Amino acid sequence: MTLKKIANYLRSLWRISGGIFDKNNVKDKISSLNQEILKKDFWKDANKSKKVTKEKNFLESILNFYTSSVNEINNLQDLNKLAIEEKDSAILNDCSKKIFSILKEIKVFETKCFLSGENDSLDIYMEIHAGAGGTESQDWADMLRRMYLKWFDKKKFGYQMISEHKGEEAGIKSSTLKVTGENLYGLMKKESGVHRLVRISPFDSGARRHTSFASIWVYPSVDDSIDVVIDEKDLRIDTYRSSGAGGQHVNTTDSAVRITHIPTKIVVQCQNERSQHKNKETCYKMLKARLYEYEIQKREEKNQSQIEAKTDIGWGHQIRSYVLQPYRLVKDLRYKIEDTNPDQVLNGNIDKFIEAGIFGSKK
Repeated sequence: MTLKKIANYLRSLWRISGGIFDKNNVKDKISSLNQEILKKDFWKDANKSKKVTKEKNFLESILNFYTSSVNEINNLQDLNKLAIEEKDSAILNDCSKKIFSILKEIKVFETKCFLSGENDSLDIYMEIHAGAGGTESQDWADMLRRMYLKWFDKKKFGYQMISEHKGEEAGIKSSTLKVTGENLYGLMKKESGVHRLVRISPFDSGARRHTSFASIWVYPSVDDSIDVVIDEKDLRIDTYRSSGAGGQHVNTTDSAVRITHIPTKIVVQCQNERSQHKNKETCYKMLKARLYEYEIQKREEKNQSQIEAKTDIGWGHQIRSYVLQPYRLVKDLRYKIEDTNPDQVLNGNIDKFIEAGIFGSKK
């Protein structure tokens, strides 16, 4: 890519980011936020002040990056022109390296622009559910969980097992993870949906090809600045014996907790702690996050289509197919992104699919 193309690319990206930030008027927005911060009662509301200062810092970082990048590109254009006139191959080579470096920085800036949504910076809960099909789908759900855990490890994201229901023979029926890291909801929210696997079954003595389904659902872990009211009369709270690891105490007492929000039919559960009280506290946090996401979906008028997708983990609802037989291909059906090496994908190399979810849904 030439310097002229990089400059045009950066300006185009700035217009996109400006569209997010109040009609391309970033400087005025920063000025307005500064005026708000100077008000004498600004710091009395800790949640509001935290939100305003975070937005101001983000806008300033975007503006500073754009300004410095434009200056750097202009200086490099002049240097590149001079090197061409003097036929200085060493300087031309340095310019090429610098062009590559600037492009990498702009790519980081691009991701930052597209991950500026209201909830994109939040941590997440991830639920994994096996579809119909018994052992086949349960094994596939376990494979999917392993794929995401490998990706989290590569990105140095933290994660914690909240609950797990193992399959009778292999795999898992369901699992819930709490994942922490930078911009996680923005990165992962488009992974929600049904994932389809086609392979020769290791559980079929006839070595026949099977199709399995499992669902991934991602929702934001809300913080104290987001107020979600939960009415106790709308809840059904059940306790049961944990089926997971954790020692004798966990497995012989009703420490696991399941909470059902009756109006929305949202169900959350936790069994990773020895204490029923701690499991209940985690469940409330998860329910708060789920209800918040539910309201977001309603506001964006997307809720109905997602509910319909969740009612059937099977044909017609998949967002991505992982085919191991009779050919080898992973294909995202929404963005038409493909990878002919499913082994690598299942080992956590899913960046191209994550990026497609970020940029494909907004460009």
